[in-house]
Amino acid sequence: MLTVLGFAMIATFLVLIMLKKMSPIAALVLIPALFCVAVGQGAQLGDYVIDGVGKLAPTAAMLMFAIVYFGVMIDVGLFDPIVRGILRFCKADPVRVVVGTAVLAAIVSLDGDGSTTFMITVSAMYPLYKRLGMSLVVMTGVAATANGVMNTLPWGGPTARAATALKLDAGDIFVPMIPALGVGLLFVFALAYVLGRRERKRIGYLSLDDVLDRDSETVLVTAGGGSADGATAAGTKTGSGAGPGAGGPGGAGPEDEGFQGLDPHRATLRPRLYWFNAALTAVLLTAMIMELLPIPVLFLLGAALALTVNYPDMAQQKARIAAHADNVLNVAGMVFAAAVFTGVLNGTGMVKHMADWLVGAIPEGLGPHMALVTGVLSIPLTYFMSNDGFYFGVVPVLAEAGAAHGVSPLEIARASLVGQALHMSSPLVPAVYVLVGMAKVEFGDHTRFTVKWAALTSLVVLAAGLLFGII
Repeated sequence: MLTVLGFAMIATFLVLIMLKKMSPIAALVLIPALFCVAVGQGAQLGDYVIDGVGKLAPTAAMLMFAIVYFGVMIDVGLFDPIVRGILRFCKADPVRVVVGTAVLAAIVSLDGDGSTTFMITVSAMYPLYKRLGMSLVVMTGVAATANGVMNTLPWGGPTARAATALKLDAGDIFVPMIPALGVGLLFVFALAYVLGRRERKRIGYLSLDDVLDRDSETVLVTAGGGSADGATAAGTKTGSGAGPGAGGPGGAGPEDEGFQGLDPHRATLRPRLYWFNAALTAVLLTAMIMELLPIPVLFLLGAALALTVNYPDMAQQKARIAAHADNVLNVAGMVFAAAVFTGVLNGTGMVKHMADWLVGAIPEGLGPHMALVTGVLSIPLTYFMSNDGFYFGVVPVLAEAGAAHGVSPLEIARASLVGQALHMSSPLVPAVYVLVGMAKVEFGDHTRFTVKWAALTSLVVLAAGLLFGII
């Protein structure tokens, strides 16, 4: 019964948010509460929620102060040269823009933190997508999938969890997987190229001069033909000439939110402090990778220092915090709402029963192929449950079943990494709410667009692992 109700709860949540019948926050709270009552454990709901909130509180704190920190860095102009450099490299070509998004997300993912990756990627690319009138779900989908592949780095989380759960060396798991993960990353770049061609066909190709010309009046217009995968699109018109695919004027001027990252005259810029801010960011990311302090503490200190140095006036500090309050509230609220979902899943025992049922449903004849089975199962399971639940609850059982048929725990551990491309778009991953929140994309739209491509990427990684004899 708990198995059926667990799958039903997850399915209900996904259907309602994708059909936009409920907001993600409301669905994350109300649906698990109703199912908790349905399984006869309504009296324990408070305990489950408090337990879930307690586990996710450090994550919420980290996201809150990270948003403030990177928001201030955007305000002071730290990322403006990156945006302009990418714009010149992309030459206003949607194909190069989408591929550039994948490359940037993959590079920034080297720090091992998804939230940081999405903040930097969206900060750099959002103004460009808005200016060219490109679909924002393409940006979120490509960024999430690229980060998912890179999330398998030993310091990213999944590999360390697999190593801990099976008492193995993280290097022995990860290093042999590099060729397969490399194929997966190349597939993401190829996917970005294909999606970029779709965008180019939809909105056309603008000249670089049209995009960069700041002496002419710039307005957003509604693109003809509708946006890809349901996202709102915009075309660009410079001076008297409209960009390809443009329709009637939308009435937004240069002050539109999409242009803030490139506005060279905004009052929040601090050009004299550019190298201080660059050094502060480098030190912060280095300290995070070296784990000198807990990540929430690092971002708390970084945000306080960035505000104090760049905006010594108290009124200016309050204004900067207020400017980013919407993002902070949306993301933190989503994390705490997700704590209700995960708290009920774990507290009622639904996750354990779901995992046991899936493992028990594996036919005996597949025992010698348990590594392949693990790779296939990792795709849906890491989407429907946390990495902790999968690696510490399911993987040891799969490894034990594989050992009975002579399958090495190392193969099981490597195969368990396959599903990470899809995992990064799971509603149980706090970082994905940073991505969709900063990109101003509905979570349902992101899910509808991304799941199919991310699942396909995971299958490509699995196929490459089999082809190379890694799995």
